[in-house]
Amino acid sequence: MLRNAERIDDSQLRNATLDSFLNPNTCIRHRIHVTDAVKSQIISTLIAQNLVNPADAASITGGVKAGVFPPVINDGSACPTLPMTFRATPGSNFGGHHSYPGGLAVHESFNDQSSINFADTYRGEYGVVGRQGLPIATGIIRDRDDADVNINQDVVLAAPIWHDWAKMMVFQWNADGTEFTELNFGGTGTNDNFGAAGDSRTGGHHIISIAETMARGLSPLLVITQASAHSAPTLGNEFKVVNWLRAAAILAQIDPVAKGYLVMDNGQLRLPPLAQLGSGTDLDKAGQGNVLVEYQIHNLSDADFVNSIPAVTTVQVLLAQVAPQFGYDASDVSRYNNFFRNVVLSNLSPERLMMIYDKRGIEEFVEEIRKLKHLHLI
Repeated sequence: MLRNAERIDDSQLRNATLDSFLNPNTCIRHRIHVTDAVKSQIISTLIAQNLVNPADAASITGGVKAGVFPPVINDGSACPTLPMTFRATPGSNFGGHHSYPGGLAVHESFNDQSSINFADTYRGEYGVVGRQGLPIATGIIRDRDDADVNINQDVVLAAPIWHDWAKMMVFQWNADGTEFTELNFGGTGTNDNFGAAGDSRTGGHHIISIAETMARGLSPLLVITQASAHSAPTLGNEFKVVNWLRAAAILAQIDPVAKGYLVMDNGQLRLPPLAQLGSGTDLDKAGQGNVLVEYQIHNLSDADFVNSIPAVTTVQVLLAQVAPQFGYDASDVSRYNNFFRNVVLSNLSPERLMMIYDKRGIEEFVEEIRKLKHLHLI
């Protein structure tokens, strides 16, 4: 991730992206001077604009407010800071993909590399021309100057890193080795499609991360690409991305239209048409389309959960079965999670263990875990 982030050309985006995961004392911009009174006002606005359903917070201690504003260090001050380091953060809810300490780094690095590969494949398949000036499909290209279509590499590199940034707040660890419960918001789940039937609710980490990039003044191209992780704004799904941007703007306390993240089109908020010029955007020279290929590339790159969720689901069952061989009992939840499950998954990963189990069987699965026993890690 460090290597990829350092390749971002735009200095503002590069420095902000490096700061986001390397600096444990980074200021959470969208939480600066956000007092309890301000939180209440923001929650009221989200509810009034049908961007949160209070019933969805029924299982969260502290309700909607705790789900939208997870506890942070120096809350409400001029520089609130993150409650967890990047290295300690899981990649999703407990039992979900990459749900172990360090899982966020694995998830983001995998997605970032996927984003790079997808962009190079798009360039190779659709952006290389032959002698007659017509496109020829060459597959993945490594020299991006060979392509005559503009795919913004800075955004390709940065969006997957920023997308899950708020997981350092949302998925804090409980004492028993489980995690905080995440609030889904960004809609009510009923008439979210510009008033028609639709459900735009999504994981709170997604919207909170967008609020942070907005608060840091990052470009519309980066922010909208980031917002497309959970759904590209295609095939009738533009309303989802629009609602996520609306909700994030409320958290960041900014006007999304004035900042160029949305436009008003015949009385309806829509995604803006953005020119792809260099490493940034220029709204004075906007292109025609409002759905850019960067959005779809980022959405594709975030799809590792298709493999990672089944992997962790299966491996958790296997770990509980073999745990007695290593002196652990899954019914002793705190000891099992903190000293066996989370340690095994952090060091070996569910994906690797699943591949070993699938191809070599349970005995090799156990032998892989024995490596940690020999190293006195379990």
